[in-house]
Order: sequence, then structure tokens, then C-alpha cells
Amino acid sequence: MKKLLSVIVSVYNEEAALKTFYQETIPVLKTISWDYQLVFVNDGSRDKSLEILKGLAETDEHVKIISFSRNFGHEAAMIAGIDYSHGDGIICMDADLQHPPEYIPEIIKNFEAGIEVINMVRTKNESAGWFKNLASTAFYKVINMLSDVKFESNASDFFAISGRVAEVLRKDYREKVRFLRGYVQNVGFKKSTIEYEAHARVAGESKYSIRKLFQFSVNTIVCFSNLPLKLGVFAGMFAAALGMLVLIYTLFTRNGAPSGYATIVILNCFMFAILFLLVGIIGEYIAILFAELKDRPIYIVEETKNL
Repeated sequence: MKKLLSVIVSVYNEEAALKTFYQETIPVLKTISWDYQLVFVNDGSRDKSLEILKGLAETDEHVKIISFSRNFGHEAAMIAGIDYSHGDGIICMDADLQHPPEYIPEIIKNFEAGIEVINMVRTKNESAGWFKNLASTAFYKVINMLSDVKFESNASDFFAISGRVAEVLRKDYREKVRFLRGYVQNVGFKKSTIEYEAHARVAGESKYSIRKLFQFSVNTIVCFSNLPLKLGVFAGMFAAALGMLVLIYTLFTRNGAPSGYATIVILNCFMFAILFLLVGIIGEYIAILFAELKDRPIYIVEETKNL
């Protein structure tokens, strides 16, 4: 009996790219020795994406559709695809062809060699622009510095996992605020890395604005590190040391107390800045806890097809 490969594709307003993605991916899937299914997760698209997917599903039983009741986000779409897929191997990728389908045979070879987690590491992405590339590099440096979990630099949402790893994600990694590619690197098991160069986006534009990327980065740091909460201790020690220096200066300078208004204002502004920063950090952790306590669903499925 052939093994089954599930390819999960997150879709949000990708009407211009879907047919091209299908036309380029299916010939690659037909070359592998495994059976396959192409699982499209429609993340509340407002264009004709769902209509196009239904047309593909009617002519090809390998095409499966999961359609959300509204937009829940890219992470939720990938989680839903993993929940509904039953492949011996699972690949997550985007519909804009920045994740090249031609790497699928190499991923299959890794699965057949006993690898259970395959990280696809992006070596080049010219279409993202210099700022996003720089921000991505800086993000991984910061998260690796703060977290006990060490992440593969420039790992992307293009990755592959075995059915056993997928079962772990279905049962145990159910946070409402999540970083799926981080979980994939955190579960253990036998891993490998495949480097790839991101292709130009076949159509459309990035769904991640600078604001969304910043919030995503903050959520990731909060999910994987409690070091920011400990900044209060270090800030307190720094404030105490600064206070001692000011005291010594006051006692031993010939002119007595330091000249007045500017020094006081600067110290007050500095200390209040630290205080507000710490309050903001605590607020981020409380927001995460609040989201988990509400325990609302990660996603809501409105309809499925061929599943």
C-alpha cells in the first residue's frame, strides 16, 4: 500500500495564483512514489478563491478543501490543515509559489530516510525587500538570545513533518497564540534542513504588514521566553546602582547637590520609561494568558469538500 503525502496550502485572497499553483504542483506530485492529497485551507477569502478551489475539487479528487467561516489567520489555517490531514508525511506551504514545489521529491527522500521534521531554510528572498530580510534576520537573533529553544535562522512556514509529529501537534500544541514553525523545531525527533531560494510571488502581495509582523514577533517572544518578565529585576538593580552613584556624587562633590532641574527631569523620565516598558511587557503576557483562558476555538470550519 502506498504511503500518503498531504500537502497543506493556506489560501487568503489568492484567486490570481491558485490555478498557476495547481498547474505547477500537480505534475511534481505525479512524479513521486507516494499517493498524495492537496489540502487547500480557505482562510476566509473575500475574492473568488473558494469558487476556484471548488472548480479544481470537482475535476480532481486529490484536491481537498477546508473553508473557514471567517479569516482566522495563516497559523490557524496550517493548524486546521494538519488537523484534517492523515498523511504519513505532511508538507505546509503557501499558494503564491514562493515555496517551490520542485523540492517535494527531495522532501520525500528525507521522509523515506527516516527524517520526521524537515526545516526548509530560505537562503534568499529578493521579493521581500531589504527591510523585511533584515528584520527576519534580527528576529531570529533576538529569539535565539532570549529563548532556551534555538531556532533555525530563516526557517519559514514551508516545512514538512511526519504523521507522528503531526499527531503531537494535534494533541499537545493547542495554544491560541502560537508560532507553528517554532513548535515544529521544538518537538524533537530526527530532523534535517533543506535550503531553498524563494521564488518571486506569482501574483498578489504579502498579507503581512509591518504592524502585523511586529505583533507576530512580540507574540513569538512571549510564547517562547519568560526572560522579558525578569527585566524588572535587572532594571531594579540598575536603578539601585544609579541611585548609589547619585548619592556618592552628592556627598563628595564640593558644590553639594548636583545642579538641579535638568538632572531631576532626566532621571525621572528615564526611570518612568523603564517602568512603563516593564508594565507593557507584563501586559503582553497577561494578554496571552487571557486569550488562553477564554479558550475560544483556533478556527471554525464552515464547509469542506472531498474530505
